[in-house]
Amino acid sequence: MPISALISLKYWLLTGVFNKVHPAGLILLLIIIVTGLFLKRGFCSWVCPAGLASEYLAKVHGLLFRKLLTLPRWLDYPLRGLKYLILLFFLWSIMVQMNVVYLERFIYSTYNKAADIKMLKFFTQISMTTLLVLAGLVVLSILIRSFWCRYLCPYGALLGALSWLSPLKIRRNQDTCINCQKCTKVCPVQILVHKETSVLSDECNACLQCVDACPVSDTLYLSVGRSKGRMSGWTYAVIIVLVFLLGTTLARLTGFWQNNISVNEYRYLIQQATQTGHPYYIE
Repeated sequence: MPISALISLKYWLLTGVFNKVHPAGLILLLIIIVTGLFLKRGFCSWVCPAGLASEYLAKVHGLLFRKLLTLPRWLDYPLRGLKYLILLFFLWSIMVQMNVVYLERFIYSTYNKAADIKMLKFFTQISMTTLLVLAGLVVLSILIRSFWCRYLCPYGALLGALSWLSPLKIRRNQDTCINCQKCTKVCPVQILVHKETSVLSDECNACLQCVDACPVSDTLYLSVGRSKGRMSGWTYAVIIVLVFLLGTTLARLTGFWQNNISVNEYRYLIQQATQTGHPYYIE
């Protein structure tokens, strides 16, 4: 429920109230923002289940086609902007246009309270339209590597923008580079790593496949600066996983994970759904 989380974030910033309708959504959003600021787009490659699905669909692509199919640059660049347009739409609609009154009305509305039930029904009672859309995304992700992540995911856009501020970067030592281009060949997001001294692309998700592929020691590495703060792949992976584990565990221990919707209220929402078929309106 990223939309609800974004609304809760603005409400918290304006009022200081961390609402308990769906607090886990806001906790996850805050953790993702922190990782984007300090650990680049590591969430996409190390944590996100959609990213994992994209990787396996890319393997299917490799089985079906001898050569990687890519879109021409004149089409790829505009399509990559779609996820930023989606992100800007939500930021404008929520962070700019909604005041405290509208934020509060949404947070405590029937629609928002029932959102998790609606999400459950999304998967347990999947409609033909939803099934066709998901099937289309799967097919497109097989044909074009990481189609959802590269062109449509607003979370990816947010993390891509935040990654510009991250001190961590993939860096290349030009003096020891043998120009084998193995780093570029394995890059899942098609960055020309062998031409960069520091990888600044917003598409870089810090998967570190390029670092692993480099045959020359200390030529390609992840670091804070060119000569300091180097970080191994294992260290990076442990840090980003620990951030999520510690953040979610702390939220559970302090009561900011489970919502405060009672069982009776959920029963009422389910009853309304059964009787009216459409309880998800804003009161």
